[in-house]
Amino acid sequence: MTKPVYQNFINGQFLGNQSGATFAVKNPATDEVIYHVEVADEYIQNAAIKSAEKGFAHWSTLTPIERSRILLKAVNLLRTRNDELAKIEVLDTGKPWQEAECVDVQTGADVIEYYAGLAPSQVGQQQMVAEDFYYTRKEPLGICAGIGAWNYPLQIACWKSGPALAAGNALIFKPSEETPLGAIKLAEIYIEAGVPAGVFNVVQGAAEVGQWLTHSPDIAKVSFTGEVGTGKKVVASAASSLKEVTMELGGKSPLLVFDDADVSQAVSAAMLGNFYTQGEVCTNCTRIYLHKSIYQQFIEELKTRTEQNVIAGDPLDPKVNFGALISKKHQDLVMSYIDKGIAQGATLLTGGKTLSPESAPNGYFVAPTVFIDCSDDMTIVKEEIFGPVMSVLVFEDEEDVIQRANDTHLGLAAGVFSQDIKRAHRVIHKLQAGICWINSYGNSPAEMPVGGYKQSGIGRENGIETLDHYTQTKSIYVGMGNIESPF
Repeated sequence: MTKPVYQNFINGQFLGNQSGATFAVKNPATDEVIYHVEVADEYIQNAAIKSAEKGFAHWSTLTPIERSRILLKAVNLLRTRNDELAKIEVLDTGKPWQEAECVDVQTGADVIEYYAGLAPSQVGQQQMVAEDFYYTRKEPLGICAGIGAWNYPLQIACWKSGPALAAGNALIFKPSEETPLGAIKLAEIYIEAGVPAGVFNVVQGAAEVGQWLTHSPDIAKVSFTGEVGTGKKVVASAASSLKEVTMELGGKSPLLVFDDADVSQAVSAAMLGNFYTQGEVCTNCTRIYLHKSIYQQFIEELKTRTEQNVIAGDPLDPKVNFGALISKKHQDLVMSYIDKGIAQGATLLTGGKTLSPESAPNGYFVAPTVFIDCSDDMTIVKEEIFGPVMSVLVFEDEEDVIQRANDTHLGLAAGVFSQDIKRAHRVIHKLQAGICWINSYGNSPAEMPVGGYKQSGIGRENGIETLDHYTQTKSIYVGMGNIESPF
């Protein structure tokens, strides 16, 4: 059976490339090719820029309230087509249906709705200066670029396009070559909602297409989600034309569980923060620091719940809560980290192997894995694995565990479990991370800024401040009297 071939989405419609180059996309749960996508060659790239210039010229002249009304129509279409879009995410990513159905599309729609509401609220300032005065305007940047990751493809496309479009910019978006279809569907929805052609374009391909976006002098800003090494290359490339950048990068985030914590709730958070989306979440709390006094209770419950409650299999089965990793290459990488953990002396509490579920025997599954007897210098404790691998460590002293938790070049997220409200706030304020939770983990509403400290990122996504990252301030001085000149 012939597999469908998707083209790049330029100027409100599909456009074929001239090179004929395509790439295949596999379903991670079956190892089967499900469709092909055309690569954005030079012809497509030039067309995308021209399209975005034209789209921006029109879109930026609309009033914020006009843009808001159009974006809200897109939100309604996203919610109406939730199940259709969620299925696409499941087939592309390998994540369970029960996650995608209630998270991926809905949270993406939430963000666009949030910025649609904020768009009319952007205002400048006015101030008298002696007899004269000045005022400021918030103006869009122009053409922005978004580069997405493969773990939340549609959600990330919404996270980047929501504020960019609300502020009046055009956006050229490159999804991951592993999960390219969701962004195309979003582009179609924007057109149907009334977003002018050219305002949201989708270009497809791997690193070379991303490099074009970051180098192009026609693009004013690039927003990238991905791993740290690639992010550094993006920043260096963007510097060639002094682009503005937003980087949402990786993490090796700690969860600190104190002796007075609700242990069952903390176990829930640890499992959510390690096994949700089969561990492929940048904010995951893959370093679990347990106070010595609750260590045994915690790991006993953790082992029992992991072995009894995790159901791997066909991600489209609503009963399945644990999906397949994105690719065979990534499965091998995660298993190599597990081998390193064993070699360096960590003890496997559970997992540590690949899985072949009866309903998805050819999928790229790795069992939810928990290591105990870990030390801070182990590779599995220091490096981001991006798979379902949890490292458990023990502490007794508050100041000591804070120092250990902060001893990393990353700083994306952190969590604290304690029923002592003073300690919870005291500790979380000392943790060097941009996204933090107390007695919770993973929640990321549209209203809350998301981003990292240290090498985990630059700038923020979501929240009020992000809208400012997609605008520039113009100052206008107005002379009300005669000019005093020595000439």
